[in-house]
Amino acid sequence: MLKKERHDIIMRQINLHNRVLSSDLVELLNVSEDTIRRDLQELSDLNQLSKVHGGALSKSYQSSFDDTDIYAREAKISIAKKATSLIKDGMVIVTGGGTSIIELVKQLPENLQATFFTISPFVAIELAKYPKMEVILIGGKFSKNSQITYGGHVINQLSEINADLCLLGTSAIHPKDGLTDTDWEINQIKKTMLSTSRKTAILCIAEKLNISLKLKVASLTNIHYLVTELDPNCEDLDPYRVKDLQII
Repeated sequence: MLKKERHDIIMRQINLHNRVLSSDLVELLNVSEDTIRRDLQELSDLNQLSKVHGGALSKSYQSSFDDTDIYAREAKISIAKKATSLIKDGMVIVTGGGTSIIELVKQLPENLQATFFTISPFVAIELAKYPKMEVILIGGKFSKNSQITYGGHVINQLSEINADLCLLGTSAIHPKDGLTDTDWEINQIKKTMLSTSRKTAILCIAEKLNISLKLKVASLTNIHYLVTELDPNCEDLDPYRVKDLQII
């Protein structure tokens, strides 16, 4: 495989999942760790990603204040506008992090009165711009890779919340395997968030459909809303039409 082909594959993985592990790239591309290390360094030197210990992060994952590097931003804005219909005055909402959630927050009505619990400092900063919003940032260890808080202390705090709605982005969703991810610690946080909420909405660009990763977060039966940029009647979404799951 040519170096440019490797770089294209690496960037696609980064754009889809916001982060990638070197060990996963070694397996995916069937090359040595040294090759992946050099590839990531070259892409970092070109300012296409942020190299971190054990892998790399998307440039758009580093700050909520720069929209220029957000992958599939128009699709995420479309998703965000759809998802705002789920949020009503007086609701208690828990959110994850990521660019899809940040785009959603930017689309909220200015005078919305709601309580938001979030594990993302970037999401909390965006929420704080709304004058009638109560914002609670769940504190704990901070994941440099996922840009959210995690750990036992975070799980304990989340477990005490009785939320109306959980809003999550996702790295992958599959008709059979449901929601999946690659980070064990973050998976435990997501599972807790789902368990503390009456309803769950997953925000997902179409490119992440039909992908399955190593660790399961939840089955489709545990999800109430799937929000994509596609028309809800699009045949690409047919495998996700299961009982109690509303496609938006």
